[in-house]
Amino acid sequence: MDLTENHPHHHPEQEEMPFAVVQGEPVTTPPKDLYIPPDALEVILEAFEGPLDLLLYLIKRQNLDILNIPIAEITEQYIQYIEMMEELRLELAAEYLVMAAMLAEIKSRMLLPRQSSEDEDEADPRAELIRRLQEYERYKQAAEDIDQLPRIGRDNFQGQAELIERKQEVREPDISLQELLLAFKDVLQRADMFTSHRVEREALSVRERMSQILERVNGESFCDFSTLFDFEEGRPGVVVTFLAVLELIKGSLLELVQNEPFAPIHVKAIVS
Repeated sequence: MDLTENHPHHHPEQEEMPFAVVQGEPVTTPPKDLYIPPDALEVILEAFEGPLDLLLYLIKRQNLDILNIPIAEITEQYIQYIEMMEELRLELAAEYLVMAAMLAEIKSRMLLPRQSSEDEDEADPRAELIRRLQEYERYKQAAEDIDQLPRIGRDNFQGQAELIERKQEVREPDISLQELLLAFKDVLQRADMFTSHRVEREALSVRERMSQILERVNGESFCDFSTLFDFEEGRPGVVVTFLAVLELIKGSLLELVQNEPFAPIHVKAIVS
């Protein structure tokens, strides 16, 4: 039948070829829970034609009776397949070689004449094939499960980026220690003027005073050094403030600026 008669604007569709034939019925789609390798052995029997993996799948699920499968034919085709792979110098998985040896053994046992008494006591050698097929299926499924696990180099990759070590640069003040001490001395003298009028307050820690100074200088571009001190706090408050300034300079959060020697000292926040 010409499919183009009813669909003049479409290209003729090609009939899908079956990848297997089971008991005369074509099979075009493999089972969803079955993986068939691209180089799987194709067996040709009276009741089955297709990949060996599908044959084992159907036997396991009792879609095909193992007793109706000609073991001798499978064995011959299997051994030919292995010989061909060896001629092509292709590596074979160990389970293929084990399966070939097992099929050859079953074939020889079935060809040997047996006494009637032995027929009753000895089990059909094809029963061993069923057991081996089930075992083979378990190992194959386990291998597929392992293959689905993430692999380094295939799914996961180690980071190659180099971490750049950043060293915090400590800025050395441009102001000499002598000038800084002179400014501190001046602040102390001004604080002493308020000694008799000083009101006792709760003592602040150096860390608390550091936070206060940062809040103060962050809102201004430059701040006069002397304005950081509350002279009404007396010498203890002045000392705490001075230590807080030194800690902020050490931590590269604050810098001292002076336009010329012995000029007023200003502080400035360092923007990171």
